[in-house]
Amino acid sequence: MAHRNARLTVFGRRLLVARVCSGRPVAHVAAEMGVSRATAHKWIRRWRTEGEAGLTDRSSRPRTTPHRTAAAVEDRVCGLRRSRKLGPARIGPIVGLPTSTVHRILTRHRLNRLAWLDRPTGQIIRRYERDRPGELIHVDVKKLGRIPDGGGHRSLGRQAGRATRNNMGFDYVHSAVDDHSRLAYSEIHGDEKVATCAAFLARAAAFFHSQGIDRIERVLTDNAWAYRKGLAWKEVLAGLGATGKLTRAYRPQTNGKVERFNRTLLDEWAYLRPYTSNDERTAALADFLHTYNHHRCHTALDGHPPISRVNNAAGQYT
Repeated sequence: MAHRNARLTVFGRRLLVARVCSGRPVAHVAAEMGVSRATAHKWIRRWRTEGEAGLTDRSSRPRTTPHRTAAAVEDRVCGLRRSRKLGPARIGPIVGLPTSTVHRILTRHRLNRLAWLDRPTGQIIRRYERDRPGELIHVDVKKLGRIPDGGGHRSLGRQAGRATRNNMGFDYVHSAVDDHSRLAYSEIHGDEKVATCAAFLARAAAFFHSQGIDRIERVLTDNAWAYRKGLAWKEVLAGLGATGKLTRAYRPQTNGKVERFNRTLLDEWAYLRPYTSNDERTAALADFLHTYNHHRCHTALDGHPPISRVNNAAGQYT
């Protein structure tokens, strides 16, 4: 990539080639443009060999690195990282390498962050994203304890709140997240039975349709009984023309986008502030969803809200 004080950008190289091709001496053109004759000859040679593509910037990385760490040693470093979760400072003495070299090896193999590894297996977590909105919808249920009138332990303190929450029961937050755009829809219900899940899916599909996602192709859920055996759930799927998909048992990473949304749901809605009643928390859900879908910056979407990805896709596929 050209630096900010570069004499020749791609435009300048084209200009240099044009002037030389007009019949002027290379030395004269180089002097006019403030570069050496060797530099001018280099770009003329690349243009004659590669054409227009030869005038673009290319990586300065060498074609071969004779002193690079042996592949067997790199395999051992990666094996220690996966099996024992050791850092560069501890791996270095074991394999006889400087800490900085171990860190470069881990970075090269995308093992420098433990968050990128599946802790039980040590395998790199493969991130994926569907190509268009509606191709895959993640569905999940998050169970939350109801808040008694007057507030729970977050308002009254742990000891006082414990006495007021007896027999309060739970709220079941049903959520659906589009894999491509991260557009989300949630409802609060008193259970997670088959009829409730099926009715939620139908309303979620209507919501996505209102936002510009015309068709849902697949719905990914965990292995709850309502999703595996529920007749009403399967009827709604058939009515939508969608296919139901189940995650591997005890592998929530597969349904990771809605799992991550559940965590955001807790941080930015359920536990954002102490609520004095369950109704107050329930009423705040709509504002959170609007902010999440239309205003909240999403790191996986280059800092844009989910609705922008839906709108961009609508323009692309229409």
